[in-house]
Amino acid sequence: MFNGANELRVALDSVWVMVAACLVFFMQAGFAMVEAGFTRSKNTGNIVMKNLMDFAASSLIYWVLGFALMYGAGNSVIGWKGFALSDSFSHLGLDLPLPLFLFFQTVFAGTAATIVSGAMAERTKFTSYLIYSAVISALIYPVAGRWIWGGGWLSELGFIDFAGSTVVHSVGGWASLAGVMVLGPRIGKYETDGSPRIMHGHNMLAAALGVFILWFGWFGFNPGSTLAADGEAIGHVAITTNLAAATGALGAMFFCLLLTGKYDVAMTLNGVLAGMVGITAGTAAVSPLAAAIIGFLSGVIVVLAVNFFEKLRLDDAVGAISVHGVCGAFGTLAVGLFAEEGGLLTGGGWRLLGVQCLGVLAVFLWSFPLAYLLFRFIKSTVGLRVSAQEELEGLDLSEHGHSAYPEQFDYAQFLAWLKQNEQREEAL
Repeated sequence: MFNGANELRVALDSVWVMVAACLVFFMQAGFAMVEAGFTRSKNTGNIVMKNLMDFAASSLIYWVLGFALMYGAGNSVIGWKGFALSDSFSHLGLDLPLPLFLFFQTVFAGTAATIVSGAMAERTKFTSYLIYSAVISALIYPVAGRWIWGGGWLSELGFIDFAGSTVVHSVGGWASLAGVMVLGPRIGKYETDGSPRIMHGHNMLAAALGVFILWFGWFGFNPGSTLAADGEAIGHVAITTNLAAATGALGAMFFCLLLTGKYDVAMTLNGVLAGMVGITAGTAAVSPLAAAIIGFLSGVIVVLAVNFFEKLRLDDAVGAISVHGVCGAFGTLAVGLFAEEGGLLTGGGWRLLGVQCLGVLAVFLWSFPLAYLLFRFIKSTVGLRVSAQEELEGLDLSEHGHSAYPEQFDYAQFLAWLKQNEQREEAL
């Protein structure tokens, strides 16, 4: 009877984790829509291609290398056995089938890789993008994950990052920061006096649909990280996730209204994402009220961070550094304040907050310098940035040979041809 009950429990857990993994996989579509909507139409095909191929590349690389570095037998810093599932992972004590656990972790690895795509959009070589996407999935993300989720030294200290505010989002955000620093701003982003120009995205409808998809997918991202069909745990994580998303939208919207007198659509959409990134670390550890506070503050912080990076002439095309890097770090630190067990504001003292600070700093010092060196190496070898002419005409044509909106491109070409004819006639 016991064996039958245990088998049923494992089966239910497996079905739940598989459903959650599929929801997280669908987030790739959300990222593609957000990034495409927030950028100009001449780069839409390139955005879609990068989101498609970074998941394809990360799936392969993470299976061969990343999963073993993150979860294989080893020490508290890195794993060194089980490449391509060639060894036993019995030390993990999993009830879930190993291939299912690998698949669940793969979709998370793909999320970390795709964050960088948006920040460096509209001027990055496609070949170079594939290179750094593979390295992030093979090394940068898995080692940070080892420290926190794979039984590493941070987890031994009691560091809390339930679903990846730091492991996934900050790693992607800090890699984005490094890439933007090496790459430089888009042509026309800054005026001669250094003031930033707003480069409007071409499709807010696509961006909004992408955010709704990500909001939907986050109910796999966070509740799925329970790794068990535990209704009470899933319900708690789902409600804290949803509340943070909602208050993140409100925080960004009202703060933008205070600053500009307008209800900014793009910033409000990013506020939703900021709220969910912010709650992802503590979603199982904080109360619903605390989740609402964390989400609201994340929505305010993302607006401040976007403006801050723009003043530094760090051109992040979609706000990825602010959403994922800054709000990921804030959300991780917020666990040390609001956790129901051990939080500073709930009577737990300073220890947990100190551990959270240490973890945020350690992951930054691992991911940012390594990503910066990687981008410098790519820049000095195969090149990181397309030519000015290719950037101006759009990466759809220069990198992929066709436009995502061929009718629009044909009309533009016709107008250019007409103008050239008029110039010739005037010259004659």
